Amino acid sequence: MDCWRVRGWGQPKGRMTSHSTESDVPLTQLEQAIKQAASQYFRLVILAGPPGSGKTTALQATSQALGCQVVNVNLALSKKMLELTRTQRPRQVERLLKEIIAGMPGEVVLLDNLEILFDTGLEVEPLRLLQVSSRNRTVVASWSGAYVAGALTYAEPGHPEFVQFKQVEAVVIAVGSSAAN
Repeated sequence: MDCWRVRGWGQPKGRMTSHSTESDVPLTQLEQAIKQAASQYFRLVILAGPPGSGKTTALQATSQALGCQVVNVNLALSKKMLELTRTQRPRQVERLLKEIIAGMPGEVVLLDNLEILFDTGLEVEPLRLLQVSSRNRTVVASWSGAYVAGALTYAEPGHPEFVQFKQVEAVVIAVGSSAAN
């Protein structure tokens, strides 16, 4: 199968070849990662890269190839939390994310726009939350951060939402500038 380009304008049309750059993700690489994750304890694939690196386009192309939907987590989770008080939200966020994932058809769920999970007011550990949500179905999540030398990060040190995970139990594909390291 040819590679498709995840960076650029518009949706990929059909199968396209592209020259190799750090922002290209072969569709076969993502499909292989999904197959690999299906046999692991946590069935989690993370596309890690900075904003604008092509994670959303990669998820959309995978959605078309596999016939599954992309979930905008920020939108779906915030809608579910509207009726909850600030004190209820941290206690309910795990259940609500699991509900969102359970409500999607198919064996693979694609999650985009995860920034809400890093809100310090929710008091959750985003990686652990994604892991426990991927026990029964394969979850592919876009992570706006970096994966360098086996460490997955979000935000910059000193930022209130900064997190770094050195032990990542997931299949991680680095895209954009984090792929070069």
